[in-house]
Amino acid sequence: MSEVITIDTLSIGLRIDKWIKIHITKIPQSLIEKDLRKGKIKVNKKKVKSSYKLNKSDKIYLYNVAYKNLINSKKKILPHSNVIKDTENDIIENNSDFIVINKKSGLPVQGGTKVKENLVNILSNSQYFENTQPYIVHRIDKDTSGILIIAKNRSTAQQLTSLFRIRKIHKTYIALSYGQIDKIKNKIENNLIRYDKNKKIVEKAITHYQSIDSNNNYTLFKLKPITGRKHQIRKHLIDLNCPVVGDTKYFINKPKKRHELMLHAYEIKFILNNIKYTFKANIPKHFKNFLIKNNLKQKDF
Repeated sequence: MSEVITIDTLSIGLRIDKWIKIHITKIPQSLIEKDLRKGKIKVNKKKVKSSYKLNKSDKIYLYNVAYKNLINSKKKILPHSNVIKDTENDIIENNSDFIVINKKSGLPVQGGTKVKENLVNILSNSQYFENTQPYIVHRIDKDTSGILIIAKNRSTAQQLTSLFRIRKIHKTYIALSYGQIDKIKNKIENNLIRYDKNKKIVEKAITHYQSIDSNNNYTLFKLKPITGRKHQIRKHLIDLNCPVVGDTKYFINKPKKRHELMLHAYEIKFILNNIKYTFKANIPKHFKNFLIKNNLKQKDF
């Protein structure tokens, strides 16, 4: 008897050993290597190495009773009903193919080692995904608020993922930063560096930006990223000497008073199945109150 599991879109591109550790249990790497070598774990009934990256519609076969027991015994953390309802209230658009939600700042999109509550888990238990599951097609950082599209079926997820890849989905962000700039409207284009373990990765990044209001201490920006690099806007504003208020990762000179991150995914535009969509998400209360307190624009971005 074998346990057969068809991977979801979130698992595409994951190494088989990492998938096992995430979806089954954190068994030792040596045991995974051994079971792959002996054929107790197969992909599409074929032996693979631990470095194998999962593809769309791959099926994982587990020929190990212990693994099956681990799958069945793995406990799922159910979000509180109030949390589900509160999150559902943030949904801007709901149709048969996708939802659009105004994600709260501080809420991770997906789970992790130290993450107890995340958007995917909450939505999986909501009325909007009773007969399906959330398919994540793009992400925003945990501390960034705003627009997020989540597909309801594999076909729509694939379409939206393709649109993101070919840059046919256009996003606008609002950010409040320390400092001022000389040019009201411009573009920043450079290479951003990140590390995957010990591997250095250099990626070209482009962001169009516009100053929409400012005073002696702050600048309110409208930003349109052309590329979608990790922490792109936060890094680019650092390059302009205008770090985002509340950014404790890239802003070296930490202010005495800590604020929530003032970065918000405000608008998204795309065409899907010949239908034009435009969605906007109101800035969160803490962001709006900060703008009011500092006599900065709060609407008509």
